[in-house]
Amino acid sequence: MRKKPFSLDPPERLKKLPPYLFVEVDRKKRELRAKGKDVIDLGVGDPDLPTPDFVIEALYEGAKDPKNHRYALDEGLPELRETFAAWFQERFHVKLDPNEEVLPLIGSKEGIAHLPLALLNPGDIALVPDPCYPVYKSATHFAGATPYLLPLLDSNDFLPDYSLIESEVLAKAKLLFLNYPNNPTSACVTKEFFKNSVSFAREQGLLIAQDGAYSEITFDGYVAPSILEIEGAKEVAIEFHSLSKTYNMTGWRIGFAVGNREVLKFLAKIKANVDSGIFQAIQFAGIQALKKGRNAYQKNVQIYQKRRDLFVRGLNRLGWDVPMPKGTFYVWIPVPPGYTSGELALKLLEDAAIVLTPGNGFGPNGEGYVRASLTNREERLEEALKRIEKIHSGKAF
Repeated sequence: MRKKPFSLDPPERLKKLPPYLFVEVDRKKRELRAKGKDVIDLGVGDPDLPTPDFVIEALYEGAKDPKNHRYALDEGLPELRETFAAWFQERFHVKLDPNEEVLPLIGSKEGIAHLPLALLNPGDIALVPDPCYPVYKSATHFAGATPYLLPLLDSNDFLPDYSLIESEVLAKAKLLFLNYPNNPTSACVTKEFFKNSVSFAREQGLLIAQDGAYSEITFDGYVAPSILEIEGAKEVAIEFHSLSKTYNMTGWRIGFAVGNREVLKFLAKIKANVDSGIFQAIQFAGIQALKKGRNAYQKNVQIYQKRRDLFVRGLNRLGWDVPMPKGTFYVWIPVPPGYTSGELALKLLEDAAIVLTPGNGFGPNGEGYVRASLTNREERLEEALKRIEKIHSGKAF
């Protein structure tokens, strides 16, 4: 009997995905460094500041205990869930049931990626902001559902305009992704925006998934709200939080989802079938980060604010028109006339060995912008400004 040859043709769900943005950025960066170039990486948002010592010590002590070397519980240690709930109540004045309204995650990205699998059927629609963190779209595709893009425009302060969504789209929509403070635009919101979003979700029968990964990185007196502060939000919303950016723990992979208990049960069921929980020593480290980390991350914010001021003011002195962000450690830079996002990013890469992320990599409405990450020392940001000035010819490149 003749055998059918094995095919390496990827499945349709992979064909729908563009190359993951940050993998492509990293590949180009490595190519330049292999050629001996001194690359200034303002691309991926990975904090350069160290994890606090007391968090590392907690990991060390936990790792020495053999009972932590076995499978962890999918739902996380009771102490971890209780600490998440206590932190949330102190920070946002919202009471959470640690047993049913808190779900630990292997980083918030993992939870975001699994949420559409827990909620959506093929043919359903997820309302996705554009530009956005790419996982919102890819996770929707993996679930066999369709992302519908909500333009985030400067003319509307980078907020979605729900009134523009067609009724036939709303009829199939089940999920709305939000992300404030926003990556990549660095836009911030008031409670009033969340109040309007909760009302919209209740009217349309939607679940809101608010990604609050940057809630603690804010400037100039702005304090980011939680969507769960809005009355009735638990009926229609969950919120993701992460220790990655707040406590410089991107590689540790620990975060949590809070809010609607039924949705968290669905998400927990997906997780029970695909992972085995967070390494328990990391859970103990996360507990210490949440209990003792306020001073550490407030110092981080002061550092990021100095970097923001230096970099944005430096670009504006060169004739650019860059707004001063109030949240995240990103700067959303309008591209000078005569360039696309990709063309400007390529020119800076080739002529100045500076890595910036082209805005169109975050979605069609990111065209016309590049994103800079402030996860570099001040002297490196100053060097980047000097290199930009060298290739700058006044009003535009």
